[in-house]
Order: sequence, then structure tokens, then C-alpha cells
Amino acid sequence: MKLIIGNRSYSSWSLRGWLAARQSGLAFETQVIPLYGENWDAVKAGIPELAPSQGKVPVLWDGDGVVWDSLAILGYLSDKVGRDRYWPKADDARALARAMVAEMHSSFGALRSELPFNLRMEPVAKPLTDAVRADVERILTLWAQARARFGQGGPFLFGTFGAADIFFAPVVVRFRQYGVPVPGFAGAYMDAIWDHEWLEAWRAAAAEEGWSIPHFDAAAEV
Repeated sequence: MKLIIGNRSYSSWSLRGWLAARQSGLAFETQVIPLYGENWDAVKAGIPELAPSQGKVPVLWDGDGVVWDSLAILGYLSDKVGRDRYWPKADDARALARAMVAEMHSSFGALRSELPFNLRMEPVAKPLTDAVRADVERILTLWAQARARFGQGGPFLFGTFGAADIFFAPVVVRFRQYGVPVPGFAGAYMDAIWDHEWLEAWRAAAAEEGWSIPHFDAAAEV
């Protein structure tokens, strides 16, 4: 398999796709496409691996098969290796996990736009608008429900690392980078994600990338 991703420093969806691929336990190759460089529209049109997704990342190629969108990639890999690698076994826990992943995939527009994913920036406390604060409160409510009801088996949302953690990992990065205040239970969860060996590997690889996207960096400034 080959996973096509964007700049690790900026692409939160690429992080989700990559974590989903790592969680599968299957071997895969990673190809990084520097996003939004000079003449980006022309460049992406000339990259055949991106053609099915119309230039968006991540894209997973499995032989002649191709799947894009991080949630679709996770679902495809779950079909290959078994859903227990990604989802809780109990029906009630799995129901909550699936709903949380779907909500993360489709919601929280203010958080995404006002606190852009950026591992190149120095952490800084950024004032939160009412819209972002509402997104943060909703996310913390979801985290609290998962941890209180199903988190007894480990430090992650449903105890062991799974699909919900994959989808909220970029939120952990955003909360840390922008100094979003969180209660103690959320801080402990964020530490578990931040210190996970896969996120450490992602951050180390991001630090080795020399590309910058100036308009993303400008958006991250206070």
C-alpha cells in the first residue's frame, strides 16, 4: 500500500490518514506532497496519485484500488484487518465512538479555521472567539463522556488507542499549540496522545521538512 499525504506540519487530515494506516498493522509506503507551493493548481494536476481525489490528501492506494478521505481510509482499513483494531467491542461504546468520529469529521469549523493545524509555530496562548470556545466546550464534553463511561482500560478516550483518538489527535495538537485551557482529565488525555510513539514519529518527521506555507503561518499568528 502507498499513502499520499501533505506536509506533516500543516495537514491534520494527513495525520488522521497516517495514524489510521499505522493502526492497521499493515505495511505501507508514505509519499509526501508539498502542498500549496508555487503554481499549485498546475502541480497537483500533474500528480497522478492525486487525480482520484482532485488534488486532496490523504489518498491510500492498495494495488489498483484507491480510497481517499481520512474517514473512508479508516473504514477501508477496518474492513481489511477487522473493526476491533479501531472500534470498541461493546455496542454502547462503539456507538459513542462512531458518533464522535463522525462529528469530528463534519463539525468544528470555527476551531479549524481560527486555530489552524501548525507544528512549525511556537506554542502561544491565543484568545478564543465565542465560536471557537463553543467548539472547545463541545469537544471537552465528548471527551468527558468517553473517558467517564469507557476509559477505564487505559489513558485514551475508550481506554485503548483507536479510531476516536485518531480523529481527535489533531485537536490535541491545536489545543497545545494555542494554549487552550482544559480541565485535568483532558490534560492527561492530551499528554497520552502527545507522547504516543506514533505522534512523536510524526512530529520528528515534520521537523525535518523544510517546506513552509506562509498563509498558514500568518493565520496562526496571534
